[in-house]
Amino acid sequence: MTDIPKGSIARAAKLAGLPVGYAGRVALGVGKRVGGRPAEAVAAELQARTAEQLFAVLGTLKGGAMKFGQALSVMEAAMPEELAGPYRATLTKLQEAGPPMGADRVHEILARELGPRWASTKLVEFDDTPAASASIGQVHRGIWRDGREVAVKIQYPGAAEALLSDLNQLSRVARVAGSWVPGIDVKPIMDELKARMSEELDYHLEARSQRHFAAAFRDDDDVLVPDVLVESSHVIVTEWVDGTPLSAIIREGTQEQRDEAATLYLEFLLRAPNVARMLHADPHPGNFRVTADGRLGVLDFGAVNRLPDGLPHAIGRLLTDGLAGEAEALEAGLRGEGFIRPGVDIDPDALLEYLGPLVEPILHEEFTFSREWLRGAAATVQDPRKPQFLVGLKLNLPPEYLLIHRVWLGGIGVLSQVGGTVPLREMICAYLPGVDEDRLPAAPG
Repeated sequence: MTDIPKGSIARAAKLAGLPVGYAGRVALGVGKRVGGRPAEAVAAELQARTAEQLFAVLGTLKGGAMKFGQALSVMEAAMPEELAGPYRATLTKLQEAGPPMGADRVHEILARELGPRWASTKLVEFDDTPAASASIGQVHRGIWRDGREVAVKIQYPGAAEALLSDLNQLSRVARVAGSWVPGIDVKPIMDELKARMSEELDYHLEARSQRHFAAAFRDDDDVLVPDVLVESSHVIVTEWVDGTPLSAIIREGTQEQRDEAATLYLEFLLRAPNVARMLHADPHPGNFRVTADGRLGVLDFGAVNRLPDGLPHAIGRLLTDGLAGEAEALEAGLRGEGFIRPGVDIDPDALLEYLGPLVEPILHEEFTFSREWLRGAAATVQDPRKPQFLVGLKLNLPPEYLLIHRVWLGGIGVLSQVGGTVPLREMICAYLPGVDEDRLPAAPG
């Protein structure tokens, strides 16, 4: 495997983006006359091929491009079915696997990072076929010298350069795009994004974060975090976690499995800042397993948000204001937290109407997240024919909320893929600081 080329997002757009439109045009133009096959059949075949190309390109490039693909895989639940359908199976493969690095290169990295005798003194067994391939590294299964099953995470050569190059390109694009959106201050957001994503390349930092989470959730009834055995600059060895991947439950789980997985997943995202004073900030399904004893196995701690005081109480207060229908208090609170920049005018009632579809599920004692619900909510807030559409263009994202926002949106996308029913109101009131349950309206029905 060669080093990852710089500018991988641009290359991915060139290689994977253009054929999508091309496939559609070809299907419409020749579908009716190629071998007598209907246009729909030709279109479906071309879309499937294009989806496979998208997977191959994003996976091979790794770095920022594969992270982009993983973000697409999480948020496909919000896309219209006719757009998301052909690409769903292919994009969700990016949640756990991309095209792997070769065995020779893997052995070379292990010899450099763990010592030339790694195969006899540390890893007494090692599977050359990766168990998973992610955005900046791939994972192999092995047996440690003390007999424990382990996961060996190896960073791709050139991942750091590729990711930082992609971030620099993204920053340039974002600065231009930011000038079109009156409410958002792009520069501090991009600075924070680059700092946090750069941390994902630091395996020593990731190992410290994982050890912290493992200690915080030691012997927990609902969460399992594997211990770290050893780490170097480009390799982390941790305990292996068996279980059913969240992606498999999304693909073929029973309703009972979906309900259990969704509840464990959401509870972890809400509890972790209270228990560990950190937020696990990479919510895509490849990082989670449901174990045989009914716990949520949590992997990959490269992206975390350190929250010494837990989640900001302001989040609960703002949710309470929105759910209670107190438009002016909501507008003032958002302005105080920096979500509305000074000098930006927003009508409080339009603001309340804009946010309503996104927070309304919290009113329910139980709520079933689904692709249908998420598509409807997304279509409502993104409908340019409605006056509240302009509200979204005026809202800012304070840098300190960047990873919280990433987890909130990504988590909702994953829950909508899982399709489970959760005791949403109870969990929000129990784990989200600042919520005033006495001010919330009665649950519907």
